[in-house]
Amino acid sequence: MFDRTQWVLAGMSIALSVQLSQPVAAAAPVGKAVQTAQTNSIGVAEAALKEGLLLYQQGTVEAKKSAIVQFEIALKLFREASDSHGEAIALMGIGKAYSDLGEKLKAREYSSPISGCERSLWGSC
Repeated sequence: MFDRTQWVLAGMSIALSVQLSQPVAAAAPVGKAVQTAQTNSIGVAEAALKEGLLLYQQGTVEAKKSAIVQFEIALKLFREASDSHGEAIALMGIGKAYSDLGEKLKAREYSSPISGCERSLWGSC
């Protein structure tokens, strides 16, 4: 049977897979530069999120601290791109890593913004 940590990791893995598999809308000629920059930042954010998940799964204190750094990079980029789905996944990762490190107040700080998303991770936040 899965414990809570395994469920969170499974959920993050599934959410990341869904995020990475979604097609990116084609850029229209007007605003092409903005959309291209946004697409590039989402790609970088997804890479940081994936790296954070890989680090987190190593399970060591140092790896979890490094995972937080990667999740925070992803969070900043997802926010800049107005990607609420990616933002929620990054917030979950940060909150879970802080919780595992025993920093419960920090964990709550990062988990609070996603409380509205918990019921429907696949919907918009």
